[in-house]
Amino acid sequence: MSAQVPAPTPVPAPAHSRRWRLWPVLAVVGVVALVAGLLSFGLGRDPTAIKSPLVGKPAPAFSLRTLDGRSAVNLADLRGQVVIVNFWASWCTECRVEHDALAAAWQRYRDAGVVLVGVDFQDTRADALAYMDQAAMTWPAVEDPGSRTALAYGVYGIPETFFIGPDGQIAAKDVGPVSFARIAARVDRLLPRGAG
Repeated sequence: MSAQVPAPTPVPAPAHSRRWRLWPVLAVVGVVALVAGLLSFGLGRDPTAIKSPLVGKPAPAFSLRTLDGRSAVNLADLRGQVVIVNFWASWCTECRVEHDALAAAWQRYRDAGVVLVGVDFQDTRADALAYMDQAAMTWPAVEDPGSRTALAYGVYGIPETFFIGPDGQIAAKDVGPVSFARIAARVDRLLPRGAG
């Protein structure tokens, strides 16, 4: 009868070997957590409603000459009214997309204490005037020499639209083509009850 040889005792893997096996698992868990966090943070947000440090603060003052040279628009003179400041240009494709919404808002609200001001951005006067004529743009449009007003408002891509309340403070900012429904919702909140 032969003596039974005991089974060999398994030798535990060195600690550094076990750590190497954990890295891929930890990396996958980290990536999944990061993606989940980004999705949950971003999906509930409207990409056109850009948080601006100017919201809730007095709108930067401006006094700009209209593109036709006949008059000037001074923001201080518009205090007490809702003011929509829209930065646009003749070369801007998305500005053309939003044009009908702006025209409808101007038609709807101009007799209700709302002023729409188009600020031409990095454009030539001739091109801007040609676009205004072709698009039948009837609201005041001003030139912005040296883009000083655009810089004061923190404009980094057009179209951008700012909504200024009767108190002279910026209430909201939208980036990209703005819809009539968006304009109406913002303006209705800013108008005194019954004015819209």
